[in-house]
Amino acid sequence: MLRIRQFFLICSGAHLPMLKRAPSELNKYAGIGATIFFTGLLAALSGGYALWTVFQQPWAAVVFALVWGLMIFNLDRYIVSSMKKRERFRDEFLMALPRIILALLIAIVISKPLELQIFNKEIQAELVIMEQQKFKAQEDKVKERFQARSTTLDTRLQALQQQMTTQAARRDTLQLLAQQEADGTGGSRLKNLGPIYKAKKADADSAQVAWEALNQQYLAGKAELAAVDAEIASAIAQLKRDQLNGFASRLDALGTITKNSAPIRWANWFIILLFIAIETAPVFVKLISPRGPYDDLLEQHEYGFTMHNKERKTMLTLETDERIAVRRGESEHRIKNAAFS
Repeated sequence: MLRIRQFFLICSGAHLPMLKRAPSELNKYAGIGATIFFTGLLAALSGGYALWTVFQQPWAAVVFALVWGLMIFNLDRYIVSSMKKRERFRDEFLMALPRIILALLIAIVISKPLELQIFNKEIQAELVIMEQQKFKAQEDKVKERFQARSTTLDTRLQALQQQMTTQAARRDTLQLLAQQEADGTGGSRLKNLGPIYKAKKADADSAQVAWEALNQQYLAGKAELAAVDAEIASAIAQLKRDQLNGFASRLDALGTITKNSAPIRWANWFIILLFIAIETAPVFVKLISPRGPYDDLLEQHEYGFTMHNKERKTMLTLETDERIAVRRGESEHRIKNAAFS
């Protein structure tokens, strides 16, 4: 336990020899150091997971996690150790305000990757929907390229189909008239295959030829439309369907589910607030804690150093002035001797 406390005291950024002269402060600074350490640990886990989702490389994730965790640990340690207790709370708060803002930013950055892992199942379900929407949008864009040709062919086929229907009705009517003329049930009422029948038969055959010509045009149009559909299918098949599983896509999915679900939105905010509380805890502990013996010792040490530095500067100034006066006197003496000689 003593070694663990010693480690946390080192993490707190306090001056250990001076802190040992104030034993009542040991537990407070051990708690501050533990908070700083675990904040750095959470930052390492968060950064490693974020890089894993991007590159899927274990070694890169581990290296980045160590670097990111150590950077956040060192930054938090500097933020806390640089705060000094003042006589007035207002002065302390103004001094701590930039550090609190920085801690808020760090907390938000740390919390995001861990939020992605916490809501991983919901995010995966939303990513499937996003992939389908993306693929549909890509297919719609492909179809838009062929829309004009398809519309023209559809209009042409509808017109040909209408003409074929009209022509088929005319052909059937002419064939019926020719048949009635042949069997004597209509027309001249004479059962023969004379010139009147031949004329009516010729009209029916001509109508059949016209219908077949329209049918050929209709089949050609259908074949052309099928070719366009085949081109659309080929273009859609060649689309690159990458899976949405990157860091940005997961953040987008998280934003969507928090927007659509009130419980998840509140849970998301609670996680962010939790990390903010963890990250700002060392600053607030240092800010609200009463002035202790360690602060008095530290102030005495700094004041002694300041006075010693001021004394050294004063001594150096006096020595310099004395040397200048001596040299000036020597110079005046040499000038006088030179004038008498």
